[in-house]
This record gives sequence, C-alpha cells and structure tokens, in this order.
Amino acid sequence: MQLTKNFYKIEFESRDGAKMPDHVLQNIKELADNLQKVRDILAEAININSGYRSEAHNKIVGGVKNSQHLLGKAADVSMKNYTSKELAVIFEDLILNGVIKEGGLGLYNGFVHYDIRGTRARWNLSTKYKDFYK
Repeated sequence: MQLTKNFYKIEFESRDGAKMPDHVLQNIKELADNLQKVRDILAEAININSGYRSEAHNKIVGGVKNSQHLLGKAADVSMKNYTSKELAVIFEDLILNGVIKEGGLGLYNGFVHYDIRGTRARWNLSTKYKDFYK
C-alpha cells in the first residue's frame, strides 16, 4: 500500500511480521506525510530503520514500555548523505518552522528517532555527539 509519493506501508511494518492494527495504520499515514515533507525538501530517500513495533518486537529490541513505535507514531530514520546529528538539526528546524509536526526527536549513533506525539520531547543517546541536546 502506497502511503505517500515515496513511502509504502511495508517500510513501517513491525519487523517480527505482526499485523498492523487499523488504528496504528492511521498514525503511520500521518507519520509518513510528515516524513514525505522532509524527503521533498532534502530530495533524498529516507531509510526507515524501524516504524511500527508490536509489543513483542518492541520488547526484543529493548524499546521502552510506552514507546511511540507501539502506536505507529514513530520512525527511526537515516539518510545516505547526512549524519544523524545533521538530520536531528534539520528535523528540529522543520519542527520549529511548523513544516512538520512537533513531537519526539532522539539522536542516536547512525539514526534519528522522530515521532508525532504532538508534544516536545528531546533526548540524545549518541556517544558520538554527546554534547548535543544539553
């Protein structure tokens, strides 16, 4: 199922093969719409490392109990020509300018977590960019 010009439902599916509930799919569509705006601006493919997670898969990967991934409101993303720090700065700028929805933004080694929870949350679990978000 095509969600936007460049994103497909399969990219956001739980990696354990669990069926995506309908209410989660609605959130995934909104998330994909926001990520499409980023992709259009940067004119480069966005890799979805993790989207929706079933409870079982979330537990396996060490996700937090109240993870936005469980709701289909989060994606861990990377891009070929941008470091995770560069991506975090871009996402932050787009949020501040009202281009994409406010939510969670987490910096990790090799990827950025972005979610559409609707309230601001920021964290840095990157050892490479440990002074970011201080």
